[in-house]
Amino acid sequence: MNRMPFFDNARLILIFLVVFGHMIQPFAVDSQLINSVYAFIYIFHMPMFIMLAGFFAKGIGQPKYILNLAKKLLIPYLIFQGLYTVLYYLMGQEDWYSGVTHPQWAMWFLISLFSWHILLVLFKKIPTILSVGIAVFIGIAVGYTDLFGYGLSMSRTLVFFPFFLAGYFMTKEHVKAIKTSGLKIAGLVFMAALFTFIYLYINVDVTLDTDWLSGAVAYRKLEAEISGGLMRLVIYILAALLIVSMIALIPSGDFGWLTKIGEKTLYVYLLHGFIIQPLRVYEVLSYNGWLDIFIFLLLTSVIVIVFSSRTAVNLTRPLIELKWKE
Repeated sequence: MNRMPFFDNARLILIFLVVFGHMIQPFAVDSQLINSVYAFIYIFHMPMFIMLAGFFAKGIGQPKYILNLAKKLLIPYLIFQGLYTVLYYLMGQEDWYSGVTHPQWAMWFLISLFSWHILLVLFKKIPTILSVGIAVFIGIAVGYTDLFGYGLSMSRTLVFFPFFLAGYFMTKEHVKAIKTSGLKIAGLVFMAALFTFIYLYINVDVTLDTDWLSGAVAYRKLEAEISGGLMRLVIYILAALLIVSMIALIPSGDFGWLTKIGEKTLYVYLLHGFIIQPLRVYEVLSYNGWLDIFIFLLLTSVIVIVFSSRTAVNLTRPLIELKWKE
């Protein structure tokens, strides 16, 4: 497919939010502002990332495609699952070994991405609205059981699958139709209103449990055994509205080296934990006010730029793409 700069710009913004979100997470418990920012980001940033992955899931169902997909996702998963296990061991974390079927930290995305492609073989044969509707129903229903838990990231796989499926059915024409001046204004207003609402009414006592946004925790553990399904439906709707707002607002132009970073987001995603996790464990960073937020933003920018650089890509390509040269 001919590259559209919009998609690389979107992935650049989203990977920045992934790294930034992981960086500020330890401070969300004690700060109303940080918790609000964290919650706002987590409502949409992974769902939109997943939707973009679904958009590029073409050719699925062919045996050769599945084989290449397993090589592209499962082997790097095993490699980085091992590397992060070693990292946790060296840092002295008690739960350093969780088994190969329990993804370390952010590695769940690789297992889920493979699973979404497999699920697509069946769901792409169903009419679009019905297909997405069934996926949403399953994503809501899975929260009523603990059977899926964290094993092989099954809970997250089913909870986030509707976004991957929506991305698969999305076309470039849909993207272009969203990018109107009216939707840009509406998107800005909605995003500002939602953040304000989260800050003023939901996080007044810093009580928002962000496990609602992870897709990995059963409703019972969130003390919402009956109402959990409604809460997840609300989160789905908010995520969809935020994604539409982001599509409208993200520029379509080519910004040179910045746009090119969007082509290497997998590198940043897999590698940034080797910086973030030690920063967390050894409590290198702290939050005391706006100056620290600026530091977080600056450090996030450095991490994204460094791990998407040609040097970093060339050094780690054998681990991530299983080849020495592009």
